[in-house]
Amino acid sequence: MSEPAGRATPLTGGCLCGAVRFEIEGPLHDARYCHCARCQRRTGTAASANASVERGALTMLEGADLLRAYRPPDGYEKLFCADCGSALFSRGRDDPEDLSVRLGSIDGDPGVRPGFRQFVESAAPWEAIPDDGLPRHQGPRPG
Repeated sequence: MSEPAGRATPLTGGCLCGAVRFEIEGPLHDARYCHCARCQRRTGTAASANASVERGALTMLEGADLLRAYRPPDGYEKLFCADCGSALFSRGRDDPEDLSVRLGSIDGDPGVRPGFRQFVESAAPWEAIPDDGLPRHQGPRPG
């Protein structure tokens, strides 16, 4: 998707309590909504808005020692602030540079918009997926 005008560089963000702060150099990509049951449980919402981070673009500014990871038996690790519980990142189990950031943790405009919806087969029954024209994938986006 196109990048909105006026996006700050680098991007900055953090957790709810402010103990964890980070910056991201370069644009985010592959922004998406994920409707999987794991994201619903992790966020307490019907879908999670995420975007991929370029390799080496994330720098922790404060609170790296407060990051904790939930390591499911399969899939990506889920990183969060140990103090306030804010969901911040997902990280590849075999590749720690394979990162996604929660768009809600970015200060201001993240510079991307979700371009697709994935795991819609698991969508929450209590909230309809909006008719927003985004491509929908029953499971993970192919490719």
